[in-house]
Amino acid sequence: MKLEWMGNHRALIEKIIKYGNAYSNAYKLQRSYGTDVMFSASQIQTLEYILEAEDKDEKMSEMAARLGVSRSTFSKNVKHLTEKGLLEKYHLSGNRKDIYVKPSAKGREVYEQYTQFVRELCFNEIFRYADRLSEEDKETFIRILDLFADVLLWLGDKKQEPSPRKLIKIDDL
Repeated sequence: MKLEWMGNHRALIEKIIKYGNAYSNAYKLQRSYGTDVMFSASQIQTLEYILEAEDKDEKMSEMAARLGVSRSTFSKNVKHLTEKGLLEKYHLSGNRKDIYVKPSAKGREVYEQYTQFVRELCFNEIFRYADRLSEEDKETFIRILDLFADVLLWLGDKKQEPSPRKLIKIDDL
Protein backbone atom coordinates (compact mmCIF):
# COMPACT_ATOMS: atom_id res chain seq x y z
CA MET A 1 0.00 0.00 0.00
CA LYS A 2 1.40 3.35 -0.98
CA LEU A 3 1.32 6.17 1.52
CA GLU A 4 0.47 9.04 -0.82
CA TRP A 5 -0.97 11.16 1.97
CA MET A 6 2.58 11.92 3.14
CA GLY A 7 3.58 13.27 -0.25
CA ASN A 8 7.32 13.77 -0.53
CA HIS A 9 7.69 13.85 3.28
CA ARG A 10 7.80 10.07 3.82
CA ALA A 11 11.57 9.96 4.37
CA LEU A 12 11.36 12.70 7.02
CA ILE A 13 8.48 11.00 8.85
CA GLU A 14 10.28 7.64 8.66
CA LYS A 15 13.38 9.11 10.34
CA ILE A 16 11.32 10.85 13.03
CA ILE A 17 9.59 7.55 13.76
CA LYS A 18 12.90 5.68 13.76
CA TYR A 19 14.31 8.21 16.24
CA GLY A 20 11.20 7.95 18.43
CA ASN A 21 11.37 4.17 18.52
CA ALA A 22 15.10 4.11 19.24
CA TYR A 23 14.69 6.70 21.97
CA SER A 24 11.75 4.83 23.46
CA ASN A 25 13.89 1.69 23.67
CA ALA A 26 16.72 3.49 25.46
CA TYR A 27 14.74 6.01 27.53
CA LYS A 28 14.54 4.08 30.80
CA LEU A 29 17.61 1.87 30.47
CA GLN A 30 20.21 2.51 33.15
CA ARG A 31 23.65 3.27 31.70
CA SER A 32 26.78 4.93 33.05
CA TYR A 33 27.27 7.34 30.11
CA GLY A 34 30.95 7.74 30.94
CA THR A 35 30.36 8.29 34.67
CA ASP A 36 30.54 6.14 37.80
CA VAL A 37 26.75 6.41 38.31
CA MET A 38 24.05 4.42 36.53
CA PHE A 39 21.08 6.48 35.35
CA SER A 40 18.52 6.60 32.56
CA ALA A 41 18.09 9.18 29.82
CA SER A 42 14.91 10.21 31.60
CA GLN A 43 16.83 10.82 34.82
CA ILE A 44 19.69 12.76 33.24
CA GLN A 45 17.19 14.99 31.42
CA THR A 46 15.54 15.70 34.75
CA LEU A 47 18.92 16.66 36.23
CA GLU A 48 19.63 18.81 33.18
CA TYR A 49 16.36 20.74 33.53
CA ILE A 50 16.97 21.26 37.24
CA LEU A 51 20.45 22.59 36.49
CA GLU A 52 19.02 24.86 33.80
CA ALA A 53 16.30 26.23 36.10
CA GLU A 54 18.57 26.53 39.13
CA ASP A 55 18.45 30.33 39.24
CA LYS A 56 14.67 30.42 38.85
CA ASP A 57 12.03 29.55 41.39
CA GLU A 58 10.54 27.09 38.95
CA LYS A 59 8.20 24.49 40.35
CA MET A 60 8.75 20.84 39.58
CA SER A 61 5.45 20.78 37.65
CA GLU A 62 6.70 23.59 35.40
CA MET A 63 9.95 21.75 34.71
CA ALA A 64 8.01 18.55 33.98
CA ALA A 65 5.81 20.40 31.48
CA ARG A 66 8.84 21.87 29.69
CA LEU A 67 10.38 18.43 29.52
CA GLY A 68 7.13 16.89 28.27
CA VAL A 69 6.76 14.32 31.06
CA SER A 70 4.11 13.82 33.70
CA ARG A 71 4.59 15.29 37.16
CA SER A 72 4.70 11.77 38.59
CA THR A 73 7.49 10.74 36.20
CA PHE A 74 9.41 13.89 37.07
CA SER A 75 8.92 13.23 40.80
CA LYS A 76 10.11 9.62 40.45
CA ASN A 77 13.20 10.81 38.61
CA VAL A 78 13.87 13.39 41.34
CA LYS A 79 13.52 10.62 43.96
CA HIS A 80 16.00 8.35 42.13
CA LEU A 81 18.48 11.18 41.53
CA THR A 82 18.28 12.18 45.19
CA GLU A 83 18.94 8.57 46.25
CA LYS A 84 22.00 8.56 43.96
CA GLY A 85 23.27 11.74 45.60
CA LEU A 86 22.85 13.86 42.45
CA LEU A 87 20.09 16.12 43.83
CA GLU A 88 19.28 17.66 47.19
CA LYS A 89 15.79 18.59 48.40
CA TYR A 90 14.95 21.80 50.25
CA HIS A 91 11.93 23.63 51.61
CA LEU A 92 11.50 27.19 52.76
CA SER A 93 11.42 27.90 56.47
CA GLY A 94 7.80 28.09 57.53
CA ASN A 95 6.63 26.20 54.42
CA ARG A 96 7.28 22.48 54.38
CA LYS A 97 4.78 21.89 51.58
CA ASP A 98 6.70 23.36 48.65
CA ILE A 99 9.76 21.27 47.83
CA TYR A 100 12.68 22.69 45.90
CA VAL A 101 15.38 20.56 44.32
CA LYS A 102 18.92 21.64 43.59
CA PRO A 103 21.83 19.75 42.06
CA SER A 104 24.43 18.49 44.50
CA ALA A 105 28.17 18.91 43.89
CA LYS A 106 28.22 15.26 42.78
CA GLY A 107 25.27 15.96 40.43
CA ARG A 108 27.19 18.78 38.77
CA GLU A 109 30.28 16.59 38.40
CA VAL A 110 28.33 13.65 36.96
CA TYR A 111 26.47 15.93 34.55
CA GLU A 112 29.77 17.40 33.32
CA GLN A 113 31.17 13.89 32.71
CA TYR A 114 27.94 12.89 30.96
CA THR A 115 28.00 15.90 28.62
CA GLN A 116 31.60 15.23 27.61
CA PHE A 117 30.71 11.60 26.88
CA VAL A 118 27.58 12.26 24.78
CA ARG A 119 29.11 15.21 22.98
CA GLU A 120 31.92 12.97 21.72
CA LEU A 121 29.56 10.05 21.10
CA CYS A 122 27.09 11.89 18.85
CA PHE A 123 26.53 15.59 19.39
CA ASN A 124 29.74 16.85 17.79
CA GLU A 125 28.58 15.33 14.50
CA ILE A 126 25.01 16.57 14.96
CA PHE A 127 26.32 20.08 15.67
CA ARG A 128 28.45 19.99 12.50
CA TYR A 129 25.29 19.33 10.47
CA ALA A 130 23.29 21.90 12.42
CA ASP A 131 25.98 24.53 11.79
CA ARG A 132 25.20 24.24 8.07
CA LEU A 133 21.56 25.21 8.59
CA SER A 134 20.33 28.77 8.44
CA GLU A 135 18.64 30.13 11.55
CA GLU A 136 15.34 30.04 9.64
CA ASP A 137 15.83 26.36 8.76
CA LYS A 138 16.69 25.55 12.39
CA GLU A 139 13.51 27.32 13.54
CA THR A 140 11.49 25.36 10.98
CA PHE A 141 13.00 22.06 12.12
CA ILE A 142 12.39 22.95 15.76
CA ARG A 143 8.76 23.78 14.95
CA ILE A 144 8.30 20.44 13.12
CA LEU A 145 9.63 18.51 16.12
CA ASP A 146 7.56 20.59 18.53
CA LEU A 147 4.35 19.96 16.58
CA PHE A 148 5.11 16.24 16.48
CA ALA A 149 5.85 16.17 20.22
CA ASP A 150 2.61 18.02 20.99
CA VAL A 151 0.60 15.38 19.12
CA LEU A 152 2.43 12.57 20.92
CA LEU A 153 1.83 14.23 24.28
CA TRP A 154 -1.86 14.56 23.41
CA LEU A 155 -2.04 10.89 22.37
CA GLY A 156 -0.38 9.86 25.63
CA ASP A 157 -2.68 11.97 27.79
CA LYS A 158 -4.88 9.67 29.86
CA LYS A 159 -7.46 12.46 30.20
CA GLN A 160 -7.86 12.68 26.44
CA GLU A 161 -11.46 13.02 25.36
CA PRO A 162 -12.83 9.70 24.14
CA SER A 163 -13.88 9.58 20.53
CA PRO A 164 -17.50 10.38 19.98
CA ARG A 165 -19.89 7.45 20.11
CA LYS A 166 -21.09 6.23 16.75
CA LEU A 167 -24.15 4.33 15.67
CA ILE A 168 -23.20 1.08 14.05
CA LYS A 169 -25.70 -0.57 11.73
CA ILE A 170 -26.60 -4.11 12.65
CA ASP A 171 -26.75 -6.31 9.60
CA ASP A 172 -30.02 -8.08 8.97
CA LEU A 173 -29.69 -11.80 9.43
